[in-house]
Amino acid sequence: MIITKTPFRMSFAGGGSDMEQFYSRSEGAVLSVSLDKSIYISSHKFFEEGKLRIKYSRTETAEGASAVQHPIVRVVLERFGIQGSLEISSNGDVPSGTGLGSSSAFTVGMLHNMHTRAGRYVSKEELARQACEIEIEVLHEPIGKQDQYAAAYGGLNILRFLSNGEVVVEPVHLDKAVYKQFQASLMLFYTGEQRKTSEILSEQRGNIKEADKFSVLKDMVGQVYELRDALSCGNIDAAGAVLHKGWLLKRRLASKISNSDLDSIYDTAIKNGASGGKLLGAGGGGFFLFCCPPGRQDKLRSALAPLRELRFKFTNEGSKVIYAGDEY
Repeated sequence: MIITKTPFRMSFAGGGSDMEQFYSRSEGAVLSVSLDKSIYISSHKFFEEGKLRIKYSRTETAEGASAVQHPIVRVVLERFGIQGSLEISSNGDVPSGTGLGSSSAFTVGMLHNMHTRAGRYVSKEELARQACEIEIEVLHEPIGKQDQYAAAYGGLNILRFLSNGEVVVEPVHLDKAVYKQFQASLMLFYTGEQRKTSEILSEQRGNIKEADKFSVLKDMVGQVYELRDALSCGNIDAAGAVLHKGWLLKRRLASKISNSDLDSIYDTAIKNGASGGKLLGAGGGGFFLFCCPPGRQDKLRSALAPLRELRFKFTNEGSKVIYAGDEY
């Protein structure tokens, strides 16, 4: 058996600039961090010869990779020439469709598992690049490149998206006390809504050609460096202000990023101690991230009840193999 562990991510600023429709015209950038919430992909020999057993939110048994219904699993298995006698299972700490980059973490973890099964070393860059190729070029998902790189590399990074398609990963090194203070000032609340992001992202991708939307994204890229500089100076209050301004900008990118219920949650948070926040991922549901000083967090928890809070920590680890048995 082989088991890979691949982290989910939290994105603070610059989301949307990782789409080719933007970075081909102006360099994109995202500031994000990996979390101690992960997806686990396991693979081992399947008892039934010549068949594939795939377990995720459903279970399917297929005769050959081309018959697998899960699109990411199908493409990866076909790439590695795997046709049968293998069982693959996935287990995540957090549900999909909640804004933590779970789909790309799945792709990265799946690739990492199959490379290990084939006895091949694979670099973080290769994992991220191959995951982007599968999701964007093969499966034509209306997404960008930030999630794949965040999952593969791990850590607190600025991801720069160059016009030639290359991605540059720049680690952000903070004073240890500031790092801990920043982490302690962030809270995640689950809205209770899981959503398919494709509709929102498709609209957002189409809107990038409009001058006003393109200008909004350029402003959001500028916030990446504004937030980095604030954190480098230990100014956590400024970080909250950047998140707030970024949320106001993000809501202008597509029509379904927010709605009246989500706006009400955000307004309640701001009135009860949060200095800023945003919906993670494409929007429309999932997790709200809020920046709130520890001394005001109990008030915020009470105000947002009964929304479920997700406790978390930052991690510097990217995708890794956590188990490889003798026979695989």
